Amino acid sequence: MPLPRSLRARLLLAFLVVVGATLGTVAVAALLVGPGYFAEAMGHLPGDPMGEAMGEATQAAFEDAMQRALIAATIIAVVSATVVSLAVAARIAGPVGALAAAARRIAGGHYAERVPVADPDELGELATSFNEMASSLEATERRRLQLVGDVAHELRTPLTTLDGYLEGLEDGVIAPSEETWRLLRAETGRLTRLVNDLSELWRAEALQLPLRMEAVDAAAVAAEVVNRFGPLAAPRGIHLDLRAEPAVARGDRDRVAQVLANYLSNALRHAPDSSVVTVTTSTADGEVTLSVADQGPGLARDQLEAVFERFYRVDAARSRASGGSGIGLAIVRALAGAMGGRAWAASAGPGTGTTFVLDLPAA
Repeated sequence: MPLPRSLRARLLLAFLVVVGATLGTVAVAALLVGPGYFAEAMGHLPGDPMGEAMGEATQAAFEDAMQRALIAATIIAVVSATVVSLAVAARIAGPVGALAAAARRIAGGHYAERVPVADPDELGELATSFNEMASSLEATERRRLQLVGDVAHELRTPLTTLDGYLEGLEDGVIAPSEETWRLLRAETGRLTRLVNDLSELWRAEALQLPLRMEAVDAAAVAAEVVNRFGPLAAPRGIHLDLRAEPAVARGDRDRVAQVLANYLSNALRHAPDSSVVTVTTSTADGEVTLSVADQGPGLARDQLEAVFERFYRVDAARSRASGGSGIGLAIVRALAGAMGGRAWAASAGPGTGTTFVLDLPAA
């Protein structure tokens, strides 16, 4: 016979099975073993006619009393089991049913669903975990929708420019000059960078990037990146100050250089002319830290996390052409997580500069 699907019915059936097993054990002890002990206790010895007559009468009375007691116990036990199972089922099945209903609504796209947390027990922990999962799904869906909108917006601008110039060239309104071809080439390059950055971000967040984890000399990597950016900083009078202590991290050397290069590029973009950008490496508590500090406009408290989001711009007036694709720091955070580290930013506030940090486990 198939088991009932309802949790309440299953709990009631389980209680009844326990009651039946208990009563069966009691019945065996009372009706089969009990009469012998009872006769021995009453002193009814074999060969005594009076004792045998009294033994038969008392044994019959004993068995009748035991049967009545077992019937009464069975009724009381079944009623008690039913009441207890209904109470327990209401305590368990109610929250579980609410979780199932909320899960169905979330599956239908209603990510704002939450379930109440009644008590700090196992069911309460389950409800708390469910709410955390729902919050994560809601945040992921919100980021997905925002990403779709941001990508559409970012692609629309260069595509509109390309379409306008191509139409002008077709109609003869715009002359096919060297400047025109250079502008068209710049717009296609912009589209290519955006697509490549999005692809790399997706692969990093999906842990699909091939990483060659090894011992990385953080000081040597910092020196190489600083030397590479020196010619870009010199025309603006920006001094790159390298303070590299010996530090060996565990990570992918190329990806560590990529993160540091992104930090330096971002610092040069915001640092004022004739300022100092400081690059440091250090080791403490089994962790290697690489940081890039600039003397730029700084960040407010609510911007320290926002700068690592896709397409976030501190200066809304800054164009993508001069400000990059807008997802470089998002790639940095994904790469840091893939290598078992952490990327974060620190700033005392607007006008005080910003420090971008990469923490990696020491090798």
